[in-house]
Amino acid sequence: MGLLLICNGGFMLLATLVSFLYEDGVTFKLFLAGLVTIIAGALFMLTTKDHKKEIKKREGYIVVTFGWIFMSLSGTFPYIFTKTIPKFTNAFFETMSGYTTTGATILEKIEGLPEGILFWRSMTHWIGGMGIIVLAIAILPLLGIGGMQLFAAEAPGPSADKLHPRITDTAKRLWLIYVGYTIAETILLQVAGMSFFDAINHALCTLSTGGFSTKDASIAYWNDNPMIQYIIIFFMFLAGTNFVLSYFAFKGKIQKVFRDEEFRFYAIFVIVFTLIATVIVYTQANVQPSDYHPMVYGELESGFRHSLFSVVAVITTTGFVTADFTSWTTFLTIFFFGLMFLGGSAGSTSGGVKVVRHLLMIKNGLLEFKRTLHPRAIIPVRYNNKSVSEHIVYNILGFFILYMLLFIIGALVLGFVGLDFESAIGGAASSLGNVGPALGDLNPLENYNSIPSFGKWWCAFLMLLGRLELFTVLILLTPIFWRNR
Repeated sequence: MGLLLICNGGFMLLATLVSFLYEDGVTFKLFLAGLVTIIAGALFMLTTKDHKKEIKKREGYIVVTFGWIFMSLSGTFPYIFTKTIPKFTNAFFETMSGYTTTGATILEKIEGLPEGILFWRSMTHWIGGMGIIVLAIAILPLLGIGGMQLFAAEAPGPSADKLHPRITDTAKRLWLIYVGYTIAETILLQVAGMSFFDAINHALCTLSTGGFSTKDASIAYWNDNPMIQYIIIFFMFLAGTNFVLSYFAFKGKIQKVFRDEEFRFYAIFVIVFTLIATVIVYTQANVQPSDYHPMVYGELESGFRHSLFSVVAVITTTGFVTADFTSWTTFLTIFFFGLMFLGGSAGSTSGGVKVVRHLLMIKNGLLEFKRTLHPRAIIPVRYNNKSVSEHIVYNILGFFILYMLLFIIGALVLGFVGLDFESAIGGAASSLGNVGPALGDLNPLENYNSIPSFGKWWCAFLMLLGRLELFTVLILLTPIFWRNR
């Protein structure tokens, strides 16, 4: 926890430098926030330096969950010290939304915020996104969380075929890919017409599949610049892909990328869903021109671009918006609501259930027909031409049942605190899936500020659950976890 706080404080000092360069008036307060965080982290480390440094499964769960909580608590300091978000509940919601790469915001006038705060806001996404990759690739397979063992053969862990035998070296390689993608997108966005400040902020939020923007209208601000939107679409798609596949691609092993079942289905889903949305938008949607809809939706390229952007943004749980998809047609509103449960690839920065889990559940369901006809036959589920153990299949089925149960409970609680039906189910699905935009009063054009305080804390809890694969957090709430070994 101490080391995490020191790192967090270091990133705050980076935001302080941005504040100093842009002379936005909050430099000293940001510096103070960073200093307090670093001192707190140093005290944590000093008081525990003589303790036994051994991390087993139990400690792993605690470190992962409390690491995110401590980062979110300390991440509120820049908002509170600068008084840009004076209420702690709102500051915690915004910070948790940042680190979990959800992108839901309570802010109403984003463009009026100091540059240092805008950069810090984007940085919370970027830190959280990289943390998730390291967790998913290096740590969760070892803990046996949420079926993540599936690609343990291609990621670090107890296996012969892996990125690198040591988790620390793997993390470094993933950092390099992550940083490289961020730099590449920043350059391309600037060339396409964004200012450097907007470009780096949107690159930080794209690669983390976050969704915070420096503009009130999000990416719709650049609706007259299709190139910017296509660049963001491309990097959202990359961010929703297993980062291990990026490593293989850079090593020249392109065939490994296209042989990966999850990647193939992920790409097919994006293509098919985009075509469905494009046809309906082009033929049926009747949207009047406005800030979010500056074009007539009878134009094919425009309809295709906004459909593709919205599909990729929701599937990868990035949450950027170029248009309000809830205003197109009733069918498309339900359609995009369903996509909130899909998620990108395992080992990516995206949230949601993940494509590989859906794929294996479908395969297992279809095999049940064969098992019914041939009850004595042993018919395993196969993934990437390898049989998947029953343990992993049961783990995935358990995860999905738990996910849907939490969605129902989440919606009930939001309904209890006063949200209407659409807002409640949309807010629960969006928070649990780390999507950002939702339905009803939480649609892509609105924010979460209207939710009562308890509702914001509940949404923050759902964000944490969804981001850390459910089991990691929920196991800490069971009595058996705290009993003596």
